Amino acid sequence: MGTALVVEDSLTDMQILIQCLQQGGINVLVAQSGEEAIATIAKQKPDVIVLDVVLPGCSGFEVCRELKGNADTSDIPVIICSTKGGEMDRFWGMKQGADAYLSKPIDQDEFVRTVKQLIKH
Repeated sequence: MGTALVVEDSLTDMQILIQCLQQGGINVLVAQSGEEAIATIAKQKPDVIVLDVVLPGCSGFEVCRELKGNADTSDIPVIICSTKGGEMDRFWGMKQGADAYLSKPIDQDEFVRTVKQLIKH
């Protein structure tokens, strides 16, 4: 079905996201910081990236901008999942190149549907 990289520093949120994806038949890689995510992607390109905004080190927005600005990774869809659900946050996330922006707590059905749609593109 494909592989998703979940970049999340909250273990509770990470477990929820992993469980949703695995139930949807999607393989999961994990990273707990932006730097770890970029290192993981360099070794194994996922089909989609689920990215938190508030991370230790560089923010999810910075990671998204870096990935979308690099020819090797610009085609990987990015879903930002954040507690920052305001219009400005959403606008800023999409401006960084995100393919989707979901607010936490996530709607699990919508989350899995969004991931599967982006893997197919």
